[in-house]
Amino acid sequence: MARERGVPVATVVREAIDRGLVSPAGRRKSAGRRLLDAADMSVPEPRELKQELEALRARRG
Repeated sequence: MARERGVPVATVVREAIDRGLVSPAGRRKSAGRRLLDAADMSVPEPRELKQELEALRARRG
């Protein structure tokens, strides 16, 4: 998503936090901190990720 829009991943994360939280900045800061403190995870190559997402969407019907 970030690559498609030509923006840093951090921008996408901030926008997602802002959309999900309509309360004071403290909650946004807390949510952001939890994201930054989360352990790294492996991420598949874009082609594999797309296939995984398509499979999940197909299950939802």
